[in-house]
Amino acid sequence: MITIDQKIAEYLNEWNIDGWPVGNLILCVIALVLSVLLCGLVGLEREKRGRNAGLRTHLLVGVGSCIIMIISIYGFPAAFANRDVARLAAQIVTGVGFLGAGAIMHLRSGVKGLTTAATIWIVMAIGIACGSFNFVLAIVGTLLIMLVLIFFKKVETNINKKNPFILLTVKPGTPVLERVLNISETFGYSIHNLSSEIIDDGGSKVVQIRFLVSYEGAEEKLSEYMETIRTETDAVSIRQLGH
Repeated sequence: MITIDQKIAEYLNEWNIDGWPVGNLILCVIALVLSVLLCGLVGLEREKRGRNAGLRTHLLVGVGSCIIMIISIYGFPAAFANRDVARLAAQIVTGVGFLGAGAIMHLRSGVKGLTTAATIWIVMAIGIACGSFNFVLAIVGTLLIMLVLIFFKKVETNINKKNPFILLTVKPGTPVLERVLNISETFGYSIHNLSSEIIDDGGSKVVQIRFLVSYEGAEEKLSEYMETIRTETDAVSIRQLGH
C-alpha cells in the first residue's frame, strides 16, 4: 500500500536541475520546517504553563530527531545496501528517554514533571515522523497531542476536584490517623493512598501525611473538613495538592 507521504516523496525525488537531484534537498527542508512547527506547537503549550522544559527544549529534541532520521536515510553511501535505517531511530528513543527522566522531579508533595517528560518523548516521535517523511502522521499526531494537553487538562481538573490530595503536617506523637478517619467518616469522605514520612522542618522533626480524599456531592465542605482536621490534630499546616 502506497501512502500519500510516499507519493509526495516519490514526486519530489524526481526533481532535477541540470542533473542535480534537488528534490531530496527540498524534501529534507520540508521535513525540518514541519518538525519546527509541530514540535514548537507542543513546546509552546508547555512554555505557557511555565514548565522547565519549554519551547526551546521541545524544538531541539524534535528537530534533532528529524535530522538524525534524515541522516539515517540519506547520510550513508548507496554501497551500504543492507543498512538498517531504523537503527538510529532506536537509539533516539533510548537517548530521549533519559532526557525525559531528567524533567521528572521527586518532591515531598509527590512527583512532578511526568507530563513534560512525556511531551519531550512525544516530540521525539514527531521529529522521527517528519524525518522519515511521514508528514500526515506527524500532523495528525500533533493535533491529537494538543487535544490531550489542552482539552483533557480540563477533564483532569474536573476529576481532581472530586479527588484532591491533602498534605498534612503534624508534630510527632500526635494520633493523627484515628482522628482523620473519624473526621472523614463524619463528613462522609473516604481516604486512599495514605503515606507518611518524618522530615526536618527548620531543625525540628515533623510528620508529613499525604492522602487522597474521595467524596460525592460534598465539595463545598472540603474547606470545613480541612479546618476541622487542622483543629483536631493541632496541625502545623494542611493544604490541598494537585495530582
